[in-house]
Amino acid sequence: MREKTSTIAASKRVGEVLLSANLLKPEQYEAAMKEIEGTPDRVEDAAIALGFAAEADILKALAAHFKTNFVSSDRLSRAEIARSTLEMVPRRVAETFGVFPVMFDAKSQVLSVVTADPDDATLLNEIRQVSGAKDVKAFLSRPAAVRAAIAKSYGGDIHAFAMLDRAAQQRFHAMLDVYDRGTMGEASVAEALVREEGRSRTVTERDLSRTAENKLGKDSVSNESMLELCNVMVSLLENGRAELRGHSSLVARIVRRVVERINLGPAAVSACVAAAYLHDVGKMGTFHLTALNASEYDGHKSAAQKAHATPTRLLEGVHLPPDTVSAVLHMYERYDGKGFPESLAGKEIPLGARVLAIADTYADLTENPRNPYRKQLSPKEACEVLVKYKSTIFDPHLVDLFKAAVVGDDVRARLIGDRYVALLVDPDPEETTVLELRMFEQGFDVKTARSPEAGLKVLSGTDVDMVVSELDFPQGDGLQFLAEARKLPKGKDVPWVIHARRQAKADAQRAFELGVLDYVAKPAPTDVFVAKLKAIIEQRAMQRTARGVSGSLREMGLPDIIQILYHGRKTGKLRIRSGSEQGEIHVDAGAVVNALLGDLRGADAFYAMLKLLDGDFALDPQFKPQVRVIEQSSEALLLEGMRRMDEGIS
Repeated sequence: MREKTSTIAASKRVGEVLLSANLLKPEQYEAAMKEIEGTPDRVEDAAIALGFAAEADILKALAAHFKTNFVSSDRLSRAEIARSTLEMVPRRVAETFGVFPVMFDAKSQVLSVVTADPDDATLLNEIRQVSGAKDVKAFLSRPAAVRAAIAKSYGGDIHAFAMLDRAAQQRFHAMLDVYDRGTMGEASVAEALVREEGRSRTVTERDLSRTAENKLGKDSVSNESMLELCNVMVSLLENGRAELRGHSSLVARIVRRVVERINLGPAAVSACVAAAYLHDVGKMGTFHLTALNASEYDGHKSAAQKAHATPTRLLEGVHLPPDTVSAVLHMYERYDGKGFPESLAGKEIPLGARVLAIADTYADLTENPRNPYRKQLSPKEACEVLVKYKSTIFDPHLVDLFKAAVVGDDVRARLIGDRYVALLVDPDPEETTVLELRMFEQGFDVKTARSPEAGLKVLSGTDVDMVVSELDFPQGDGLQFLAEARKLPKGKDVPWVIHARRQAKADAQRAFELGVLDYVAKPAPTDVFVAKLKAIIEQRAMQRTARGVSGSLREMGLPDIIQILYHGRKTGKLRIRSGSEQGEIHVDAGAVVNALLGDLRGADAFYAMLKLLDGDFALDPQFKPQVRVIEQSSEALLLEGMRRMDEGIS
């Protein structure tokens, strides 16, 4: 109640300034105040949204009154804030006080922030104490822009400023209004009312369908623009609920990473991502409903049983792809068959639903403080929870894949130890997913292809240590694929293993004539098969020297690489190339002992290389440093280097 009273009082105070500046007429002020009734919004945002005054004029008048400068929404949307500055004000504090940090002057120890209340001495004192700054300097911005900046910079919501677009607000006003009241599960979107150019009209199901066709075409959900529309729409719907703001967008990003890792086709990927965006539409209520809490708590289960079909029912007129519908409808099924609505088990549950259940639970555990653990878990802790419910609630193989795709990192794995690159060529994504996970655990870096044609492309451009291939494909034959691969420079001598359901003697004979090392019939025990693959590859690599690891600094930044080498106690020479600049970092048992860049040596060269954000790196594990020039620990070097970057020290 205190927060609401404060918002009303602030709106009245701002309204008086705008009235005295002749930016608002009395009747416009009354209309703006009526617009924000029952919402956390302020009168300046309402005046802008209703078209009574331009943002620039309102900010100029208020800035003159508060004797400070202002920051426009456009400028704030393009601001790139240093992570160290953001960390001075925790996100919860920023959201609670409506304050966004923009700059910290280390020399004067002054933190600059933007806020809608730059004259609030109590607020600024709270920020000063929390941040540890000697003083806090406040600039003015509209409340909605401050909220958007917080969502974008803290939460990674790149569409946060879309809500400031008046046209977008009008487009989704009806759904947002109904959703905030917690009744969207009962109300029909087709009956919602929106304001458009000062008039009220009913948005019908036909309108929504026609708009989607005009904007996106008939193959809409496979189109990235449809997914972008889903993102904007759902972000607006979630905006009124702080603990879930940006949730569906996060789930969509996670789902995309997982299904792309499985190597599904573009249409299947789009269908799964669409399900991730839409899975919570209409489910607003007391609880956030995930596969985990719907299984563990009776109240959540009862609510989920009532609401599980709400998203697809509300969007029935949109004609969603079958894979999207099935993923949303079955996200509360359990791997052990004890879920709902149909008590499906194992692979009976649609793949998209199994992935969505994991991604939704993970996002809830890591981002929502009202999850079953009543705190935001770290990624590692959240994965431990998923592992705890493997084979009961969640698909055990997908949980392992999820850890590798979302929390793990292929570059990280290759830096920690040499890994053999294996190519799996098989049309069955689920079968290869299980095999891929077991191979990854045994030291393989696995790439997948769903057709012989895709396999040839991989072999043409990638150094592969082993190929494991099926024989039966919807288009093409595995033996022909093998014959074509042997004609390629990189496929001529690569070790090859057939893993197929076909067991004809003629097939096996032809395969061995083409140089395969083994022919294994499906189904074969995965662990035994992977052990055999590892034995084959290691026997052929006994005379091979240790291999290096290379990659892009865009893929993994230098600070992360150094930390991985430190924790893995690796030894070698890390070569860095960025444009015309080339440098070296020498590492001995995880410790950085020397660095070279142009005329710079030692710590100075290391600090200079930390600033390189684009370029390539390569680790030579055979190099053994002979001298130690740098005495600081790797962690101390990184901390000092980051401090220098934040303070602009060359």
